[in-house]
Amino acid sequence: MITSDGYWMTRSERLTIGILAHVDAGKTTLSEAILYRTGELRRLGRVDHKDTFLDDNAIERNRGITVFSKQARFTLGRPDSDEGNVDITLIDTPGHVDFAAEMERSLSVIDYALLVVSGSEGVQAHTRTLLRMLSERGIPVFMFVNKMDISVRKKTDIISELSCELGCGAVDFTEAARGGLSALDREEADRLIDSVTLYSPELAEKALSDESDGTWVPEDADIAVAVSRCEIVPCVFGSALRLEGVDELLDVISRYSITPSYSDEFGAKIYKVQTAEDGSRLTFARITGGTLRVRDIVKLSAASGDSDDKTYKINQIRLYSGSKYTAADEAPAGTVCAVTGIPGASPGDALGSETPSDEMSIRPFMVYTVSGPEGMDPYLVMKDLELLSQEDPALSIRRRPVTGEIEIRLMGQVQLEVIRTVVRDRFGYDIEFGSGRVLYLETIDDTFEGVGHFEPLRHYAEVHILAEPGERGSGTVISSITPEDELARNWQRLIMTHLEEKEHTGVLAGYPVTDIRLTLAAGRAHDKHTSGGDFREAVYRAVRNALMQAKRAGHAVLLEPWYEYEIELPSQAVGRAMTDIQQMGGTQDGLEQSGDTARLRGRVPASEIGDYQQTLISYTSGLGRLTCTPAGYYPCHNADEVIETAGYDPERDTDNPADSVFVSHGGTDIVKWDEVPEHMHIPSVLRRRQDGGTGYGSLEMTGYGSGAVSDSKDKDARAAAEKELKLIFERTYGAPKGRIRKDAREERYGSTYEATEKTPEQQAADDLRNSEVRARHERKRPAGTSDERLLILIDGYNLIHADQYLTELASEDMGAARDQLIERLCNYAAYTGNEVTAVFDAYNVAGGEGHEEDILGVRVIFTSEDEPADIRIGLMTSEVKGRKVYVVSSDMLVQQDSLGHGAMRISSREFMRLLESTEADIRAELSRQ
Repeated sequence: MITSDGYWMTRSERLTIGILAHVDAGKTTLSEAILYRTGELRRLGRVDHKDTFLDDNAIERNRGITVFSKQARFTLGRPDSDEGNVDITLIDTPGHVDFAAEMERSLSVIDYALLVVSGSEGVQAHTRTLLRMLSERGIPVFMFVNKMDISVRKKTDIISELSCELGCGAVDFTEAARGGLSALDREEADRLIDSVTLYSPELAEKALSDESDGTWVPEDADIAVAVSRCEIVPCVFGSALRLEGVDELLDVISRYSITPSYSDEFGAKIYKVQTAEDGSRLTFARITGGTLRVRDIVKLSAASGDSDDKTYKINQIRLYSGSKYTAADEAPAGTVCAVTGIPGASPGDALGSETPSDEMSIRPFMVYTVSGPEGMDPYLVMKDLELLSQEDPALSIRRRPVTGEIEIRLMGQVQLEVIRTVVRDRFGYDIEFGSGRVLYLETIDDTFEGVGHFEPLRHYAEVHILAEPGERGSGTVISSITPEDELARNWQRLIMTHLEEKEHTGVLAGYPVTDIRLTLAAGRAHDKHTSGGDFREAVYRAVRNALMQAKRAGHAVLLEPWYEYEIELPSQAVGRAMTDIQQMGGTQDGLEQSGDTARLRGRVPASEIGDYQQTLISYTSGLGRLTCTPAGYYPCHNADEVIETAGYDPERDTDNPADSVFVSHGGTDIVKWDEVPEHMHIPSVLRRRQDGGTGYGSLEMTGYGSGAVSDSKDKDARAAAEKELKLIFERTYGAPKGRIRKDAREERYGSTYEATEKTPEQQAADDLRNSEVRARHERKRPAGTSDERLLILIDGYNLIHADQYLTELASEDMGAARDQLIERLCNYAAYTGNEVTAVFDAYNVAGGEGHEEDILGVRVIFTSEDEPADIRIGLMTSEVKGRKVYVVSSDMLVQQDSLGHGAMRISSREFMRLLESTEADIRAELSRQ
């Protein structure tokens, strides 16, 4: 279709609409009416009769509310168009605030929202929340004002309230249905034109430039564009129960909706996971591109941040309408379907080329303890509840490490009862809940640089994390500004994973941290002695270090959940309600009076208003009504009291240390968090920024993985850092004492270099040690089979750092040092006849696939990315049978692993002495010849 100004619109054959409402606005009744009027149902069901098509669950029918999102399918014709029909998937979402998370997950897959408002109640608290969420996501809205058969309010007053309260361009399109604006009389058409041009600048410009003597009428396509831009919200008035206005609503949707175009590349968003009655695991998804077919192999990307994308085979594709479904061989773009064969999926995950997202703004803030029947193993209860949390991640099941109690996060009492019923029906036993408590959160309101250093013997990692205040409700956002030439991409990915995987604990009262930006500003690894676990320790300590600094500076903040409340009560009781809210620490944002009834609105801490409904009923003689909607987390109104009650000491929390670990004199020192800056090896990033620097780790380096190249100052800083890292090696291994070959010594230092002469006692001790070492390896040429040869497995980089000359050469050119060592090993292997294998780490090389080669009789192995040399050596020693194997390494882990496989162990320094002695024998033999 082409608009009057040439605007091209692609109307595909599929459209997804989510129907939303405040509880009891008539949402389920409207869904029933729509399905009936489109021919999908032969008879109307009713909520009060417990026989509706979509609320088919026993829990929903007994309570009369929607608990689980459902979908239905129907077809609409395009009016005044030859483009054919449009297949619509209607997703019915829960209206009760306790199940808002279920509703919010559906928003990620809908094209339009159908918002139901009660004409008799007007705009209610949860209605505002729904409009805010839709606005934040840019989802266009159609609106149905229901229960007009019992409403005494005028349409004009309701439209005025909608536009004012919701901040949107609400326009009454009831009369414009069944023919569009062109079918209206001039007076009614002018009224509508004035409304749409008021909210749509583009339509206003067209109206002003019109030269048709005031007879201009916007085309349906032009209005559809304005609706898709969220400039206009078409409203239809009626009564779903009496089927009034339902046909008009369907006509407005078909006239003014535009479905998006789709790419050819397959992608899908997962918004729901549930277990079917037959026990199969159903994954509900919206196809956002390409076509999904049965038996396709698809990639699953997790919203949890798991970088290990997994692949699954699609077994079935089901097209659900209510509780019934039809099987399909394929699902084209725009289809909402359920598939089987993806057991690892969770809401928010993505398939194919689609990007996962977890944009939940409504999260449970009440924590309850859970216990099973007496005598039942808590592990089994935990396992069953974890199945439920896979379907609803907001439940966040966890077991407290000290007491072993199972905890679950819920929105309120209604959800609590539903969970109890679900467990009984699905697993066959009853669970009990303890008294609930409010889940507080913690954050910061200033920027701090946290340092985590982890350097016990044979390990090394240092991480600098910038902790900055985040937007309210943003959760934890992570990023990196560290260029890849300072810290390799694979290490940065590992650090990002460790930042994401942990729910970081605050330092005020031990509650989770939120609304914070964590940025990797600098980091350092060691080619040989850094493993993934080292960075995990460093990352956790760095974040905790920043939080401790924030607490000391008075910038740690305790947050608590707040409600948006709405109290409707007799006017004479307003004073009492306002006093109560003030004593709760709440605020008042608005007061309306209509006759003898008043409506009070504002925000109040959730911890204070929990049981106020009963109090309200008491002093209003049953005439008062309280409605609460989660408003998010804000600073706690009684923070000092909560912190004192918690009695949390962050420095005694051994599970969340802020201190760092440094090597010292061959041992390990724990350095207190506030003393770490005096010992850290990387300069402070914040201090550099304050001093105007742009060097290593500065904030001017933007973009994770950008591979930015620093200037000469940066190179000088890196050279200084390498020298500092060398000192770390020396503290770990001790100062090199091995002899330097004369030719190499003279080449490096000149002929004027004078080595320190050893005393006779030192020389005798060295000769004795060398003779003992040589005795281990002394052998004659093999007289029998080749199996008589000794197999010597060498940890290459560890051996390099056991020699002073090779260590110094490696600081300038690691490749040259490696080649020098291999050349010496070739001479050793040829002279002794031993079989020599040297293993070098390549796990710090991003994308390294690993390889091996034979160099003059020496087998040289370069491991693949993420495979340390000690792992490869351990595998090789376990595979060798019936041969004498010697493993050369000073790494304690390598030695212990080798001993466990029956291999003999030789330290790198011992082997270096043997190598030098062998080289002396070679020179003597050459001299003799």
